[in-house]
Amino acid sequence: MVSIDDVARHAGVSTATVSRALSGRGHVSGATKARVEAAALDLGYVVSSSASSLASGRTRNIGVLVPFLDRWFFSTVLSGVASGLMRRGYDITLYSLTADREQRRTIFETFLRRQRVDGVIAISLELGDEETQRLRELELPVIAIGGPNPRLTTLTVDDVAVARLATEHLIALGHRDIGHIGASPEFDIDFHIPTHRRRGFEQALGDAGIPVRPGLFEPADFTIEGGFRAAKQLLGKPGGRPTAIFAASDEMAIGAMLAARELGYRVPEDLSVVGIDGHELGEFFRLTTVDQFPLGQGERAADAIVDELESPGAEHQPGRLPYDLIVRGSTARLSS
Repeated sequence: MVSIDDVARHAGVSTATVSRALSGRGHVSGATKARVEAAALDLGYVVSSSASSLASGRTRNIGVLVPFLDRWFFSTVLSGVASGLMRRGYDITLYSLTADREQRRTIFETFLRRQRVDGVIAISLELGDEETQRLRELELPVIAIGGPNPRLTTLTVDDVAVARLATEHLIALGHRDIGHIGASPEFDIDFHIPTHRRRGFEQALGDAGIPVRPGLFEPADFTIEGGFRAAKQLLGKPGGRPTAIFAASDEMAIGAMLAARELGYRVPEDLSVVGIDGHELGEFFRLTTVDQFPLGQGERAADAIVDELESPGAEHQPGRLPYDLIVRGSTARLSS
């Protein structure tokens, strides 16, 4: 096995210089650093994580809490976190945090207290007061995506404003009979994102003087299949079908488009459809969406946690996450 002494001999420097060059701690000239890195690469030397941790007091490992692993949005945010941390030289430990109270308690009171992480990122999880307190007691940097949480540094999306933007786009195209596919109560957890998006939808209608019609709402489960079933209900109700549908996620919007086509309606000539997320399939389906850049959310959270670790004296402010309306071929002006 190649040792740090072997690298030092190969590079013609001291072992202390090799340590400084490969750890990034302490001053080493650019030329010397390059020579050491080349020697390490030639010999196949990798810095021992345990030795580095003992020397620095750091694990260079970030714990990430996520509610779902099988949903596109969460896996995409997680991918952004992983790539952002890797770029900064950090590993990741993943904790899937379900609604099970005992399992959550074990994660907060046991796993996170083993001092195997330097910080924690929580993805779209509404943490209770006790859970927030447990995180604060770790005395580690914590970044929460999807807040707000006044006791933690948070990166937030204004879900009311996102939904207003999507709905206002349909209204601007002349639509008045607009259906909404939201979520059933069991999916309205962790910051109540579906509730906020429904509120934004109804606010946009109210501002335009359009009455809210309860019959034009259908709950679903934020999947393509769920959106398909909900859209069939909306389009099959007596008393006039909607001319447009705002779905609270792109996957449900794609399901709505498939349902419309199965029922013989053309998109967008007979039915306009808009979603939220920026799903990778959106371009294929020519779906109009409000992109909330989930990959970028993860990368920004990774940068924020590392910045807090590497610049502990600096002031780190929470921030609003960006979003943008992307108009494609699933929406069109209402034909007279």
